[in-house]
Amino acid sequence: MKNNGKARMKVAVIGVGAMGSHHARIYAEMEDVRLVGVADLDGTRAATIAKRYGTAGYSDYRALLDRAKPEAVTVAVPTKHHLPVALEVMQRGIHLLLEKPISYTLDEGQEIVRCSSEAGVRLMVGHVERFNPAIMQLRERIRAGEAGKVFQIDARRQGPFPARPIDVGVVVDLAVHDLDVIRYVSGQEVVRLYAETERRIHSDNEDLLTGVLRLRDGTVATLTINWLTPRKVRELEVTGELGMFRVNYLTQDLYFFENGCATAAKGDWDSMSVFRGVSEGCMIRYAVEKREPLRIEQEAFVNAVRTRTPIPVTGWDALAALRLAHATVVSGLEHHDVALGISDSKITVLQMQAEAQPA
Repeated sequence: MKNNGKARMKVAVIGVGAMGSHHARIYAEMEDVRLVGVADLDGTRAATIAKRYGTAGYSDYRALLDRAKPEAVTVAVPTKHHLPVALEVMQRGIHLLLEKPISYTLDEGQEIVRCSSEAGVRLMVGHVERFNPAIMQLRERIRAGEAGKVFQIDARRQGPFPARPIDVGVVVDLAVHDLDVIRYVSGQEVVRLYAETERRIHSDNEDLLTGVLRLRDGTVATLTINWLTPRKVRELEVTGELGMFRVNYLTQDLYFFENGCATAAKGDWDSMSVFRGVSEGCMIRYAVEKREPLRIEQEAFVNAVRTRTPIPVTGWDALAALRLAHATVVSGLEHHDVALGISDSKITVLQMQAEAQPA
């Protein structure tokens, strides 16, 4: 079958749990790809998803790769299994969309990135919040200077404890989204961070985080993340000299609250040359074309594979986010700030956690 004169790309999904099943659904709905199989250790689940989307189900992902011969694969298995599955896929010359976080450890993540380069395949990591239409528009507006100089970024990601299986704490599972978005929106790297973490419900890892970050340009960012809040909250605020942007991830709404002082000074170049103060101004709600972020992500991956254009979220982007997440956990365990240099890529948070656990 052809689509706009091009053969449909053969794709597959390995791991069809909470996220992987959505990857399968979207691939099945896309016109320019063909879902040739899904795999899951739970063979019954694989069969159920396969039947739902008209494809083949496998309990062994290697059998899927051998028989279906996909050109591109989503891997959405538990984080601790990312390395062996990712390597198996890429060493066969298959392009890979790997769910976030990229890996369990930084060393594993570096091996995944290295393998993609050696195998000559495209590697993209599923930091899906980058593809929220409100975040995409926010980034464009900040880059266009509509906030003026940015002073502060505040991220809130709170909600009930998840029903899905969890093999990491709230920092690596949730905060890694916001650490990535902060880098993406600001275009700045984190140079120092401090975190307080607690374990209230989770048996092994932290489920509460309050963090403070300093970016290279002096911007201060805060993180309020937990699995303890009865109401789901997903918000980002960016405050600058001209006002404050607010994003609601869940509704994909983008607002701008003007700094009345800056608005009053428009046209007065002497006044605008110095930050004079803050007062309430108008509130603007921007028009945002609402679409499913995961669909945008998968479309971007397929397009990058087809056209050999730049990958929107590279392995290096994912490693940077994971590095920040690991540093955050270390700060929370050891109760001190962490300075981050370019070479700080060997933070072994798993060793830190093991040493911090009671005997």
